[in-house]
Amino acid sequence: MEKTIEDPPTSAVLLDRCHFSQVIFNSVEKFYVPGGDITCYYTFTQHFIPRRKDWIGIFRVGWKTTREYYTFMWVALPSDINNESTKQQEVQFKAYYLPKDDEYYQFCYVDQDGVVRGASIPFQFRPESEEDILVVTTKGKVEEIEQHNKELCKENQELKDSCASLQKQNSDLQAELQQKQEELETLQSINKKLEQKVKEQKACWETELLQLKEHNQKVSSENEKMGIRVDQLQAQLSTQEKEMEKLVQGDQDKAEQLEHLKKENGQLFLSLTEQREQQKKLQQIVEDMKQKETTTTKKQQELMACLFLRGSHLKRENSRLLSYMGLDFDSLPCQVPTSDQGCAGQNPGLVYGNPYSGIQESSAPNLLSIKKCFTCKSDFADEICDHTLEQQQMQTLCLNCPICDKIFPAREKQIFEDHVFCHSL
Repeated sequence: MEKTIEDPPTSAVLLDRCHFSQVIFNSVEKFYVPGGDITCYYTFTQHFIPRRKDWIGIFRVGWKTTREYYTFMWVALPSDINNESTKQQEVQFKAYYLPKDDEYYQFCYVDQDGVVRGASIPFQFRPESEEDILVVTTKGKVEEIEQHNKELCKENQELKDSCASLQKQNSDLQAELQQKQEELETLQSINKKLEQKVKEQKACWETELLQLKEHNQKVSSENEKMGIRVDQLQAQLSTQEKEMEKLVQGDQDKAEQLEHLKKENGQLFLSLTEQREQQKKLQQIVEDMKQKETTTTKKQQELMACLFLRGSHLKRENSRLLSYMGLDFDSLPCQVPTSDQGCAGQNPGLVYGNPYSGIQESSAPNLLSIKKCFTCKSDFADEICDHTLEQQQMQTLCLNCPICDKIFPAREKQIFEDHVFCHSL
């Protein structure tokens, strides 16, 4: 028995488990001449799908398992199994691996599980003989033989189709039987489990029934106690109903008081609303007065600034006149009027007084009299009031803005005057 490098997949499956109708071998000769290559033609049926490890072997007629092959060739997988042209396949056996005896052999298609899916008619390997010489006969006889052969082929094909259908039905029935057997085994297992559960459940129910009976007895005893308790509660309920009637009556009285309080609250709310309106009016009046006061203050500040500027101008003019007369303005004593007549005699437009009156008064040595300071209200005689001297010293050291109370050093007199002038702009 010849073998290639890799052995094909085989099995010990017997002939009665094989399906010979799924692959059909075509154009198989009755005998092949030894010493030459042979080509095996085969066709896949509609429901058969080839796999990678399928193979075609040459078996001696009378084989029992797929392990008894003589030689084999691997099957080439078609590109498209649904195409009719790809269903027609062929494989070539080399002459070197073919049998050398004249026994009967046949092609068998074996899948990768080692199951035969198709088998050809038997053939021999022998040379041509005189028995193979063509016998000449009449045309009518030939036609009759051909017609008979056609009928036989047709009948054979019908038998093959019927056999394939029966084999398919048998296979389906076996698969269904196997499935039903598995289902039956599953159901039997489930039935056993259910019976065990029923037994356990029955024992559990019996236990629960005993517990329920005991519980029922306890409930009956408790029910009697509850009946006594209900009578007591009904007595308490009647007492509470009487108390409830008293509370309802008190609630009605409180509701009437609440209505009265709501009416008083409404009246108070109206009064409060009127007071708020009056308060708003008063606030508006106060705001108007504040605005007027602000306006008046601004005008007063502007007037003070103007008066201060005018006094500064007059002071410069007095200084100029004094310098023209050969006198120093800072060396002149400050004269404070002692009466309303003295104040009336002074020019009200001059902030620092009349410089000429100072000169005249300084030239009169015998005019000593009692005088009073305007600021501290203290009396003094010939000399100047101490408070006036302090003011003169402070004015000598610094200058105060009459509008914003900002203080400037005496040496920054021009800056002080410019600052006061800016308030009037």
